Amino acid sequence: MSLPERALGPFTVSAVSLGCMNLSHAYSAPPPPDYSERLLNRALDLGVTMLDTAALYGGGNNERLIGAAVGHRRGAFTLASKCVLGLRDGKRVLDGSPEAITASIEGSLERLGTDHIDLMYLHRPDPAVPIEESIGALVRAKEAGKIGAIGVSEMSAETIRRAHAVHPIAAVQTEYSLTVRNPEIAVLDTCAELGIGFVAFSPVARGLLAASVRDDAYAQGDIRAAMPRFTGDTLAHNLIAVRSFEALAGDIGITPAQLALAWLLARAPHVVPIPGTTRIEHLEEDIAAATIVVPAEALARAEAIFASGAIRGARYPRPMQVQVSTETFPDEELA
Repeated sequence: MSLPERALGPFTVSAVSLGCMNLSHAYSAPPPPDYSERLLNRALDLGVTMLDTAALYGGGNNERLIGAAVGHRRGAFTLASKCVLGLRDGKRVLDGSPEAITASIEGSLERLGTDHIDLMYLHRPDPAVPIEESIGALVRAKEAGKIGAIGVSEMSAETIRRAHAVHPIAAVQTEYSLTVRNPEIAVLDTCAELGIGFVAFSPVARGLLAASVRDDAYAQGDIRAAMPRFTGDTLAHNLIAVRSFEALAGDIGITPAQLALAWLLARAPHVVPIPGTTRIEHLEEDIAAATIVVPAEALARAEAIFASGAIRGARYPRPMQVQVSTETFPDEELA
């Protein structure tokens, strides 16, 4: 099966691709490995041609899962991973030094069971290391044939330009959805100007736009429990707009997640959303969004639902916010 495709740097990938983090990291307990293996293979069967992982996810277990589950189909997809962020004794560690990047890539190659990763991102900017030095380490990995293209994640337009001056950047990855519009400040336009693909992570707002968040009774270890907009009275306020959005999706005859993804796909031709899921039926629902045509009037109504003030609360807790350099709005709440 084939899906509509989009250019992402030197690659051509399915317009809706797959973020694999959920299978090992961040939310509820991950599904059993055999189920995750079926999900990943189902994604490829349905035409998904990019899988996105990171050294951070599950402390490397997500990369191991991908290698074990679909390594035998390596030629069927673009493989993307990330370095700089990792887990040490259960805590996030940020290290953008060339030595750490080189070691991280070697670890990723081993866990994935491959000698080449198509797209390697700097997962976050390290304020202690000039971006030029971090990119230089990726350039050397590319020259050694260990990676094919270079990306950056959650970085400002200025940082992207500095990185691009060292070596052409293939992709920028940042959170983007109807509820998180920060890339529209400068990053989307910068990517369009420089010919860089844009990968939208958390395109259904960590489940908020997929009818899967109704309260803040999260499972132990769920990162949303520490995210201001997903808890308490702030979440209760945000769910008011979400219910209107769900009603609109129902009127159109599609699911909320499909409407959220259709809105992103309509933003610009260089945008590639990577929803993640732990359920095959949700995977199938998300992938179907690549072929759904939503009238412009309905997309405008969806956008209007999330006008300024509809969503309250910082998108990250402070320890995570200080690790990104993405532009913020003047009135944006920050932890």
